[in-house]
Amino acid sequence: KPVATKQETSKPQPAVPAVKNVAPPVDNSKKSETENVRANNGIAKKKGKKGSSKDDDADNASDLRSPICCILGHVDTGKTKLLDCIRRTNVQEGEAGGITQQIGATYFPTENIRERTRELKADATLKVPGLLVIDTPGHESFSNLRSRGSSLCDIAILVVDIMHGLEPQTIESLNLLKSRDAVFIVALNKVDRLYGWKTCPNAPIGKAFRQQNDDVKLEFNTRLTDIVTQFKMQGVNTALYYKNKEMEDTFNIVPTSAVSGEGIPDLLLLLVQWAQKTMEEKLTFVDEVQV
Repeated sequence: KPVATKQETSKPQPAVPAVKNVAPPVDNSKKSETENVRANNGIAKKKGKKGSSKDDDADNASDLRSPICCILGHVDTGKTKLLDCIRRTNVQEGEAGGITQQIGATYFPTENIRERTRELKADATLKVPGLLVIDTPGHESFSNLRSRGSSLCDIAILVVDIMHGLEPQTIESLNLLKSRDAVFIVALNKVDRLYGWKTCPNAPIGKAFRQQNDDVKLEFNTRLTDIVTQFKMQGVNTALYYKNKEMEDTFNIVPTSAVSGEGIPDLLLLLVQWAQKTMEEKLTFVDEVQV
């Protein structure tokens, strides 16, 4: 009997009324679901439009190829040593007589450039995937290799020894760049040889200059004025990059040291920013083959 009473008590809870209570609002819920779906679709479309613009910007940034940079100058001005300083290698001492006798190429990824330019706080301005640098010989006998290297580049570095100014192969390289209407940046190298120079390893040149005494600054300004005058005699206007107010007509000078690394962050950042600013169309990938 107790079992029977349990069964009887369980019987008065039928499942049918529950179904009847749930069944009537089904149509309304379907309508509300369809309305919600339509509304969500409208929101999704709007969000999709906003997201697509961001995606397009990202695609445009990712469509840029690495600029090709050629490094030119007279023999023993520190071209290979400059690259050794950037990539932290020692290729120059392994070459016969310390003189480059072939064309070499080095690729610098964006991560390395960001690391070297961290003190300049320019993380957000780098859009290219990297920088490809072609090293050319500076000896008089290798004029053909210099010509080939300069014909490949989008932008060039013309290395000048601050102690010697413009030398024969510097002028030859300058004429090659002028004949091709190539954009170039002057690396005024070997500032560490100025008498009394206090080294600031791998520092931006502005920070390094603040550490120098007045005699060093005076000697630097004197030698800089002489070199700017020599460039004017070749028909080229130049100025220190942080004082250059006419970027289109005047080429930039970046003081550097291939031994202790001063000015290297400035040189790398200026190369990449100038290429992005003036050559974006040239550096963008296209689906059609260019003839």
